[in-house]
Amino acid sequence: MNKSKSSIILFLSPYLLIFSIFIILPVIMAILLSFTNFNAIQFPNFIGLKNYVNLITTDDVFMQYVLPNTLKFSLIVGPLGYILAFILAWMLAQIPALPRTILALIIYSPSMTMGVAMQVIWKSLFSGDVTGYINSWLIRLNLIQQPIQWLQSPKYLMPIMIIVTIWSSMGVGFLAMLAGILNINPELYEAGYIDGISKKWQEIIYITIPSMKPQMLFGAVMSVVTTFQAGAIGVQLSGSNPTPQYAGQLIVNHIEDYGFLRYEMGYAAAVSVFLLFLILISSKVAWSLFGEKD
Repeated sequence: MNKSKSSIILFLSPYLLIFSIFIILPVIMAILLSFTNFNAIQFPNFIGLKNYVNLITTDDVFMQYVLPNTLKFSLIVGPLGYILAFILAWMLAQIPALPRTILALIIYSPSMTMGVAMQVIWKSLFSGDVTGYINSWLIRLNLIQQPIQWLQSPKYLMPIMIIVTIWSSMGVGFLAMLAGILNINPELYEAGYIDGISKKWQEIIYITIPSMKPQMLFGAVMSVVTTFQAGAIGVQLSGSNPTPQYAGQLIVNHIEDYGFLRYEMGYAAAVSVFLLFLILISSKVAWSLFGEKD
Protein backbone atom coordinates (compact mmCIF):
# COMPACT_ATOMS: atom_id res chain seq x y z
CA MET A 1 0.00 0.00 0.00
CA ASN A 2 2.80 2.41 0.92
CA LYS A 3 4.59 1.50 -2.30
CA SER A 4 1.45 2.32 -4.26
CA LYS A 5 1.14 5.73 -2.57
CA SER A 6 4.80 6.44 -3.25
CA SER A 7 4.30 5.61 -6.92
CA ILE A 8 1.31 7.94 -7.13
CA ILE A 9 3.22 10.79 -5.47
CA LEU A 10 6.20 10.23 -7.75
CA PHE A 11 3.95 10.18 -10.80
CA LEU A 12 2.21 13.43 -9.78
CA SER A 13 5.29 15.26 -8.54
CA PRO A 14 6.23 16.92 -11.90
CA TYR A 15 2.71 18.31 -12.26
CA LEU A 16 2.55 19.41 -8.62
CA LEU A 17 5.93 21.13 -8.95
CA ILE A 18 4.97 23.00 -12.13
CA PHE A 19 1.52 23.87 -10.72
CA SER A 20 3.07 25.21 -7.53
CA ILE A 21 5.69 27.32 -9.34
CA PHE A 22 3.49 28.80 -12.05
CA ILE A 23 0.05 28.94 -10.34
CA ILE A 24 0.14 28.79 -6.55
CA LEU A 25 3.29 30.90 -6.03
CA PRO A 26 2.21 33.75 -8.35
CA VAL A 27 -1.22 33.90 -6.68
CA ILE A 28 0.37 34.08 -3.23
CA MET A 29 2.83 36.76 -4.41
CA ALA A 30 -0.02 38.80 -5.96
CA ILE A 31 -2.00 38.66 -2.72
CA LEU A 32 1.03 39.74 -0.69
CA LEU A 33 1.95 42.55 -3.09
CA SER A 34 -1.64 43.83 -3.05
CA PHE A 35 -1.01 45.03 0.51
CA THR A 36 2.07 47.03 -0.49
CA ASN A 37 3.18 50.11 -2.40
CA PHE A 38 5.59 48.64 -4.96
CA ASN A 39 7.07 50.39 -8.00
CA ALA A 40 9.06 47.36 -9.28
CA ILE A 41 12.36 49.04 -8.30
CA GLN A 42 12.31 49.79 -4.59
CA PHE A 43 11.49 47.24 -1.90
CA PRO A 44 7.72 46.90 -1.33
CA ASN A 45 6.29 49.11 1.40
CA PHE A 46 3.44 47.58 3.43
CA ILE A 47 0.32 49.80 3.39
CA GLY A 48 -2.39 47.38 4.48
CA LEU A 49 -5.78 47.64 2.77
CA LYS A 50 -5.11 51.05 1.20
CA ASN A 51 -4.98 49.69 -2.36
CA TYR A 52 -8.37 48.00 -1.97
CA VAL A 53 -9.89 51.09 -0.36
CA ASN A 54 -8.58 53.29 -3.18
CA LEU A 55 -9.86 50.82 -5.77
CA ILE A 56 -13.42 51.09 -4.45
CA THR A 57 -13.53 54.72 -3.29
CA THR A 58 -11.18 56.83 -5.42
CA ASP A 59 -10.60 54.95 -8.69
CA ASP A 60 -13.38 56.53 -10.75
CA VAL A 61 -12.18 54.90 -13.97
CA PHE A 62 -12.49 51.45 -12.40
CA MET A 63 -15.92 52.00 -10.85
CA GLN A 64 -17.48 53.96 -13.74
CA TYR A 65 -15.99 52.18 -16.74
CA VAL A 66 -13.79 49.14 -16.08
CA LEU A 67 -16.01 47.16 -13.70
CA PRO A 68 -19.31 47.81 -15.58
CA ASN A 69 -17.59 47.03 -18.91
CA THR A 70 -16.17 43.79 -17.54
CA LEU A 71 -19.48 42.65 -16.06
CA LYS A 72 -21.39 43.54 -19.24
CA PHE A 73 -18.80 41.86 -21.44
CA SER A 74 -18.61 38.69 -19.33
CA LEU A 75 -22.38 38.35 -18.80
CA ILE A 76 -22.95 38.49 -22.56
CA VAL A 77 -19.91 36.66 -23.94
CA GLY A 78 -19.73 33.94 -21.26
CA PRO A 79 -23.27 32.52 -21.48
CA LEU A 80 -23.66 33.11 -25.23
CA GLY A 81 -20.30 31.54 -26.05
CA TYR A 82 -21.03 28.61 -23.74
CA ILE A 83 -24.50 27.96 -25.19
CA LEU A 84 -23.18 28.32 -28.74
CA ALA A 85 -20.36 25.87 -27.99
CA PHE A 86 -22.86 23.28 -26.74
CA ILE A 87 -25.21 23.78 -29.70
CA LEU A 88 -22.39 23.45 -32.24
CA ALA A 89 -20.98 20.39 -30.44
CA TRP A 90 -24.41 18.74 -30.40
CA MET A 91 -25.01 19.50 -34.09
CA LEU A 92 -21.61 18.10 -35.07
CA ALA A 93 -22.29 14.94 -33.09
CA GLN A 94 -25.26 14.22 -35.36
CA ILE A 95 -23.21 13.97 -38.59
CA PRO A 96 -20.69 11.36 -39.84
CA ALA A 97 -17.13 11.28 -38.52
CA LEU A 98 -15.23 12.76 -41.50
CA PRO A 99 -17.27 15.95 -42.00
CA ARG A 100 -17.54 16.27 -38.22
CA THR A 101 -13.75 16.28 -37.87
CA ILE A 102 -13.31 18.85 -40.64
CA LEU A 103 -16.00 21.17 -39.28
CA ALA A 104 -14.71 20.82 -35.71
CA LEU A 105 -11.26 21.89 -36.87
CA ILE A 106 -12.72 24.86 -38.74
CA ILE A 107 -14.75 25.96 -35.72
CA TYR A 108 -11.83 25.46 -33.32
CA SER A 109 -9.18 27.18 -35.47
CA PRO A 110 -10.15 30.83 -34.64
CA SER A 111 -9.21 30.24 -31.00
CA MET A 112 -5.68 29.26 -32.13
CA THR A 113 -5.16 32.09 -34.64
CA MET A 114 -6.79 34.97 -32.79
CA GLY A 115 -3.89 37.42 -33.18
CA VAL A 116 -3.61 36.87 -36.92
CA ALA A 117 -7.37 37.00 -37.41
CA MET A 118 -7.53 40.24 -35.46
CA GLN A 119 -5.07 41.94 -37.76
CA VAL A 120 -6.14 40.41 -41.08
CA ILE A 121 -9.90 39.93 -40.81
CA TRP A 122 -11.51 42.12 -38.18
CA LYS A 123 -9.42 45.25 -38.65
CA SER A 124 -10.01 45.04 -42.38
CA LEU A 125 -13.74 44.63 -41.86
CA PHE A 126 -14.07 47.50 -39.39
CA SER A 127 -11.43 49.84 -40.80
CA GLY A 128 -12.49 53.46 -40.27
CA ASP A 129 -11.84 54.63 -43.84
CA VAL A 130 -13.55 53.90 -47.15
CA THR A 131 -11.32 50.86 -47.72
CA GLY A 132 -12.90 49.06 -44.76
CA TYR A 133 -15.23 46.37 -46.04
CA ILE A 134 -18.23 47.33 -43.91
CA ASN A 135 -17.87 51.05 -44.62
CA SER A 136 -17.47 50.29 -48.32
CA TRP A 137 -20.63 48.15 -48.41
CA LEU A 138 -22.69 50.69 -46.47
CA ILE A 139 -21.57 53.56 -48.73
CA ARG A 140 -22.40 51.55 -51.87
CA LEU A 141 -25.86 50.86 -50.47
CA ASN A 142 -26.25 54.59 -49.68
CA LEU A 143 -26.86 53.79 -46.02
CA ILE A 144 -24.11 56.15 -44.87
CA GLN A 145 -22.39 59.15 -46.49
CA GLN A 146 -19.16 59.21 -44.48
CA PRO A 147 -17.05 56.31 -43.16
CA ILE A 148 -17.75 55.33 -39.56
CA GLN A 149 -14.83 55.05 -37.14
CA TRP A 150 -15.97 51.67 -35.84
CA LEU A 151 -12.93 50.86 -33.70
CA GLN A 152 -12.50 54.37 -32.30
CA SER A 153 -16.14 54.97 -31.43
CA PRO A 154 -17.26 54.30 -27.83
CA LYS A 155 -20.67 53.42 -29.27
CA TYR A 156 -19.44 50.53 -31.42
CA LEU A 157 -16.25 49.25 -29.79
CA MET A 158 -17.84 47.08 -27.09
CA PRO A 159 -20.36 45.36 -29.46
CA ILE A 160 -17.51 44.60 -31.87
CA MET A 161 -15.43 43.19 -29.00
CA ILE A 162 -18.34 40.92 -28.04
CA ILE A 163 -18.78 39.67 -31.61
CA VAL A 164 -15.06 38.98 -32.07
CA THR A 165 -14.75 37.20 -28.72
CA ILE A 166 -17.77 34.94 -29.31
CA TRP A 167 -16.41 34.11 -32.78
CA SER A 168 -13.13 32.97 -31.24
CA SER A 169 -14.55 31.31 -28.11
CA MET A 170 -14.86 27.77 -29.50
CA GLY A 171 -11.74 26.45 -27.76
CA VAL A 172 -11.02 23.45 -25.56
CA GLY A 173 -14.40 23.78 -23.85
CA PHE A 174 -16.11 23.21 -27.19
CA LEU A 175 -13.93 20.16 -27.87
CA ALA A 176 -14.65 18.78 -24.39
CA MET A 177 -18.40 19.09 -24.97
CA LEU A 178 -18.12 17.40 -28.36
CA ALA A 179 -16.15 14.53 -26.81
CA GLY A 180 -18.69 14.25 -23.99
CA ILE A 181 -21.63 13.99 -26.37
CA LEU A 182 -19.90 11.41 -28.56
CA ASN A 183 -19.10 9.23 -25.55
CA ILE A 184 -22.64 8.99 -24.20
CA ASN A 185 -23.86 5.40 -24.16
CA PRO A 186 -26.42 4.96 -27.00
CA GLU A 187 -28.38 2.58 -24.80
CA LEU A 188 -29.41 5.57 -22.66
CA TYR A 189 -31.22 7.08 -25.63
CA GLU A 190 -32.91 3.77 -26.39
CA ALA A 191 -34.08 3.55 -22.78
CA GLY A 192 -35.34 7.11 -23.02
CA TYR A 193 -37.39 6.31 -26.11
CA ILE A 194 -38.96 3.38 -24.26
CA ASP A 195 -39.82 5.69 -21.33
CA GLY A 196 -41.62 8.12 -23.62
CA ILE A 197 -39.03 10.60 -24.86
CA SER A 198 -40.00 11.49 -28.41
CA LYS A 199 -38.54 14.95 -29.10
CA LYS A 200 -34.94 16.09 -29.52
CA TRP A 201 -35.20 18.81 -26.87
CA GLN A 202 -36.38 16.19 -24.35
CA GLU A 203 -33.45 14.00 -25.33
CA ILE A 204 -31.02 16.89 -24.76
CA ILE A 205 -32.48 17.96 -21.39
CA TYR A 206 -33.07 14.53 -19.84
CA ILE A 207 -30.24 12.45 -21.32
CA THR A 208 -27.50 14.43 -23.06
CA ILE A 209 -26.79 17.16 -20.50
CA PRO A 210 -27.08 14.94 -17.36
CA SER A 211 -24.77 12.36 -18.98
CA MET A 212 -21.97 14.84 -19.71
CA LYS A 213 -21.92 16.99 -16.59
CA PRO A 214 -18.10 16.77 -16.19
CA GLN A 215 -17.60 18.15 -19.70
CA MET A 216 -20.28 20.79 -19.14
CA LEU A 217 -18.53 21.85 -15.92
CA PHE A 218 -15.14 21.99 -17.64
CA GLY A 219 -16.61 24.05 -20.49
CA ALA A 220 -18.28 26.42 -18.03
CA VAL A 221 -15.10 26.98 -16.01
CA MET A 222 -13.04 27.53 -19.17
CA SER A 223 -15.66 29.98 -20.43
CA VAL A 224 -15.54 31.91 -17.15
CA VAL A 225 -11.74 32.08 -17.04
CA THR A 226 -11.21 33.03 -20.68
CA THR A 227 -14.00 35.64 -20.61
CA PHE A 228 -12.72 37.42 -17.51
CA GLN A 229 -9.13 37.24 -18.74
CA ALA A 230 -10.02 38.77 -22.10
CA GLY A 231 -8.35 42.14 -22.37
CA ALA A 232 -6.25 42.19 -25.49
CA ILE A 233 -9.35 42.33 -27.69
CA GLY A 234 -10.20 45.99 -27.13
CA VAL A 235 -6.58 47.14 -27.16
CA GLN A 236 -5.76 45.26 -30.37
CA LEU A 237 -8.87 46.51 -32.13
CA SER A 238 -8.57 50.16 -31.08
CA GLY A 239 -4.77 50.24 -31.05
CA SER A 240 -4.54 52.03 -27.70
CA ASN A 241 -4.52 51.39 -23.98
CA PRO A 242 -6.66 52.84 -22.51
CA THR A 243 -9.27 52.31 -25.20
CA PRO A 244 -11.15 55.37 -26.57
CA GLN A 245 -13.07 56.98 -23.68
CA TYR A 246 -12.54 53.70 -21.79
CA ALA A 247 -15.36 52.16 -23.85
CA GLY A 248 -13.59 48.81 -24.18
CA GLN A 249 -11.54 48.94 -21.01
CA LEU A 250 -11.69 45.68 -19.05
CA ILE A 251 -10.11 44.67 -15.75
CA VAL A 252 -7.14 43.04 -17.48
CA ASN A 253 -6.46 46.31 -19.31
CA HIS A 254 -6.62 48.16 -15.99
CA ILE A 255 -4.06 45.77 -14.53
CA GLU A 256 -1.72 46.27 -17.50
CA ASP A 257 -2.18 50.04 -17.32
CA TYR A 258 -1.14 50.29 -13.66
CA GLY A 259 1.34 47.42 -13.64
CA PHE A 260 3.30 47.85 -16.87
CA LEU A 261 2.68 51.47 -17.89
CA ARG A 262 2.60 53.26 -14.51
CA TYR A 263 4.65 50.64 -12.60
CA GLU A 264 2.27 50.74 -9.63
CA MET A 265 2.68 47.01 -9.06
CA GLY A 266 1.03 46.92 -5.65
CA TYR A 267 -2.14 48.54 -6.94
CA ALA A 268 -2.13 46.34 -10.05
CA ALA A 269 -1.82 43.30 -7.77
CA ALA A 270 -4.88 44.45 -5.81
CA VAL A 271 -6.88 44.73 -9.05
CA SER A 272 -5.71 41.24 -10.09
CA VAL A 273 -6.85 39.81 -6.73
CA PHE A 274 -10.24 41.45 -7.29
CA LEU A 275 -10.37 39.77 -10.70
CA LEU A 276 -9.44 36.44 -9.12
CA PHE A 277 -12.32 36.91 -6.68
CA LEU A 278 -14.78 37.46 -9.56
CA ILE A 279 -13.51 34.33 -11.33
CA LEU A 280 -13.84 32.32 -8.11
CA ILE A 281 -17.46 33.41 -7.60
CA SER A 282 -18.37 32.62 -11.22
CA SER A 283 -16.65 29.23 -11.00
CA LYS A 284 -18.65 28.44 -7.86
CA VAL A 285 -21.84 29.21 -9.76
CA ALA A 286 -20.73 26.89 -12.57
CA TRP A 287 -19.91 24.16 -10.04
CA SER A 288 -23.32 24.52 -8.41
CA LEU A 289 -24.95 23.96 -11.81
CA PHE A 290 -22.86 21.10 -13.16
CA GLY A 291 -20.81 19.74 -10.25
CA GLU A 292 -21.57 16.49 -8.48
CA LYS A 293 -23.99 17.09 -5.64
CA ASP A 294 -22.56 14.28 -3.51
